[in-house]
Amino acid sequence: MSQVLDPPPPTRASAQAAALTDPGPAADHDLAALAARHGLSVSGARPSLSQYVRQLWARRHFIGAFSTAKLTAQYSQAKLGQVWQVMTPLLNAAVYYFIFGLLMDTKRGVEDFVPFLVTGVFVWTFTQSSIMAGTRAISGNLGLVRALHFPRAALPVSFCLQQLQQLLFSMAALLVILLAFGVPPAPSWVLAVPALVLQFVFNAGVAMVMARVGSKIPDMAQLMPFLLRTWMYASGVMFSIEHMTGPDSGLPSWVGTALQLNPAVVYIDLMRFALIDTFGGGQLPPHVWALAVGWALVAGIGGFIYFWKAEETYGRG
Repeated sequence: MSQVLDPPPPTRASAQAAALTDPGPAADHDLAALAARHGLSVSGARPSLSQYVRQLWARRHFIGAFSTAKLTAQYSQAKLGQVWQVMTPLLNAAVYYFIFGLLMDTKRGVEDFVPFLVTGVFVWTFTQSSIMAGTRAISGNLGLVRALHFPRAALPVSFCLQQLQQLLFSMAALLVILLAFGVPPAPSWVLAVPALVLQFVFNAGVAMVMARVGSKIPDMAQLMPFLLRTWMYASGVMFSIEHMTGPDSGLPSWVGTALQLNPAVVYIDLMRFALIDTFGGGQLPPHVWALAVGWALVAGIGGFIYFWKAEETYGRG
């Protein structure tokens, strides 16, 4: 008869080997306790929202320097250099004036049409460029994201700051145009400052939303120009929404209301109201400042939280 042998008793070496292959929950707890005791944390883990805000504020000098460097390098290869910062929106305005002002005659009934058009083009370009830059903020800077540890929101914010700096250069040309077409300086010009601040917050929020989307869907950068062009045509950049949706237009009244709630329209009309004396308060959307603040808070806070929630995923394959 065959004899069944009992297995030998476990030795210390075999017990250690078993613990290494199957550490179990006790070992996990010990490792977590060890990490907590020595102040260690998971590399790349998402910080709390308050910590994230503090980290972003601590890198404000990096954000400013990075945006200025990107702005300087943008036209470094062109012979005219930084002149293109002003020439690009001016040429866009000239093209829109020829097509819409002359060929399509959208200037009819609009006082000071050239200042009206140029202001709209400059303010719209600020939003358009900020969102396009935000869409590529993560996907276009993977080397930087993977090499350095910093709050990733610094990238879309810095790109929006870059576009704000470019707009300020363009505003110098806009003031010259206003004076050349007989628009006198007025105390209302001061209102351009809060309008720009609110628009910057709105742009930064949308840019952070698109930065997260663009990091997951790289093709979004190819689609965005078409979406932004459609948005531009619905934002009264080249025409007066009031005239296009008036009683004689044949459009339902809700169309004009919906267009006036468009955030791009809100910020463009605020800037026109601040700078152009013939653009009166009656041409502004109802409760325009409340709309401007509301859009800035919704986009700015909502976009920031939406971006922060995916912080630990940026730069990973």
